[in-house]
Amino acid sequence: MDYRKNLKNKKRIVIKIGSSSLMHENTGEVDFLKVEKLVRILSDIKNQGKDVLLVSSGAIAVGSKSLGFKRRPETLTMKQACAALGQGELMMLYQKLFREYNHLAAQVLLTFDAITNDERRRNAMNTLVQLLDLDIIPVINENDTVATEEIEFGDNDTLSAIVAKLTNADLLILLTDIDGLYTDDPGKNPDAERIPLVEEITPEIEKMGKGAGSSVGTGGMATKIAAAKIATDCGTDMAIINSKNLELIDHLLKGKDVGTLFTAHDDPDFDVHDFIINKKYLN
Repeated sequence: MDYRKNLKNKKRIVIKIGSSSLMHENTGEVDFLKVEKLVRILSDIKNQGKDVLLVSSGAIAVGSKSLGFKRRPETLTMKQACAALGQGELMMLYQKLFREYNHLAAQVLLTFDAITNDERRRNAMNTLVQLLDLDIIPVINENDTVATEEIEFGDNDTLSAIVAKLTNADLLILLTDIDGLYTDDPGKNPDAERIPLVEEITPEIEKMGKGAGSSVGTGGMATKIAAAKIATDCGTDMAIINSKNLELIDHLLKGKDVGTLFTAHDDPDFDVHDFIINKKYLN
């Protein structure tokens, strides 16, 4: 089966971008050209008749910069304060840019209990689906101002996989600072090779994902493999591609060999809520 060729038929796509992919590496300022290009590409996907959901980090990073901090704050209360300021600024930017391409964007902030509580999870699902029915692009983030679990332990890789499940998305794309999953750390091992296709997440695959994230974001490759576990076991294909070249989104959807593709399969024994509550993605 040509899994990549089938990607062009995907109808509901969740795209996740992290803080480090939104900011200039040397200054920590927002990379406006990259954000504009991301919005333009997602708008074009929307124009093809597909549903688009964006899971975006960056609230703490944007707020930190607005307050003049040279580095990401360490205390919980300061992170929450930065998030409160940065989330509004980031959302205003997204809404302004999406409107330039004749699309509406709506902010959706989720917390840990909104996922693990049955009633709140249904409400979140209904809201997201209603926005899609209205041709609105949801821009989703964890509610960093109150969600201590996210700030201390969590990540938007996992959140994006949960969003894919809530909305029955058929493709999840994680934008990161590496070309995909490698057999080893390519920064340290020049012989490391990109793995183009993963049909089963084995213990060996999980071991390849161990490693730290960037100083700007919170997620490393281990969290992306955990997201792949959630997504694929819930019937959603997932791809990891390099955010340094956002054109790779279009290349991926045209079936080209970019990044790493994790193929979907329904696992009737997989309990996503147990997986999240017990934080198995941190093991």
